[in-house]
Amino acid sequence: MIKQPQELALLAESGRLLALVFEMLDQTPLTGMSTLEIDARVERFIVDELQARPASKGQYGYGFVLNCSVNDVVCHGVPSPSKVLQDGDIINLDITLEKNGYIADSSKTYLIGEVSPAAKKLVEVTYEAMWKGIRAVRPGARLGDIGSEIESHAKRNGYSVVREYCGHGIGREMHEAPQVLHFGTPGTGLVLQEGMVFTIEPMLNQGKRAVRTKADGWTVVTKDGALSAQFEHTVAVTADGVSVLTLRPDELDMVSR
Repeated sequence: MIKQPQELALLAESGRLLALVFEMLDQTPLTGMSTLEIDARVERFIVDELQARPASKGQYGYGFVLNCSVNDVVCHGVPSPSKVLQDGDIINLDITLEKNGYIADSSKTYLIGEVSPAAKKLVEVTYEAMWKGIRAVRPGARLGDIGSEIESHAKRNGYSVVREYCGHGIGREMHEAPQVLHFGTPGTGLVLQEGMVFTIEPMLNQGKRAVRTKADGWTVVTKDGALSAQFEHTVAVTADGVSVLTLRPDELDMVSR
């Protein structure tokens, strides 16, 4: 569970490369693209440009590079040639990357064209909730502190937190200990130690938190059909706080807040 300095350096490099994938997507006109086209573009970029491996492909029998969760899809949306992004959609793109044997994991929810004020607020609050959780990370803090910060921010804004899916330790394997819940009680749970690496990836719903899995066995949607949003970063516990390994250049100001 505790990563050594050389492992942390390799994880940081994987995180740096994964951030470049999202920089590429930020400059990609997603409106009118199918989710399968996005998947193919990301795969080419990771393999050809970054000389890395898309870690999700083949994991647990999954056949694609990313999860693409549109509107009421909470997580694990499967790329499809028939799912074309339209003005007003929101989409979470969840991507993993492995370089030199170590994996980084991150996701971002994109606004497609002109979205409704309600959808925009959900996305903004979800992003804020992730950062509330990240800022709770430091040696001696507990996992419950992270979950409490996320859940409290969601509830203050009228949203529910999905409980069936959580953050996770990460390193040579995509999913390692510990599990990082996005709800909880301050002062409870595992004590954080320097060298721990895990993801924080809250999923917030406009409506109730209940979800269901579609017949494809992957796609998880809100039971009430309301919108859902998610953001994710891979973080490391440092001697005096936290390092966001998948931090993107446009987020530098978030670290200092």
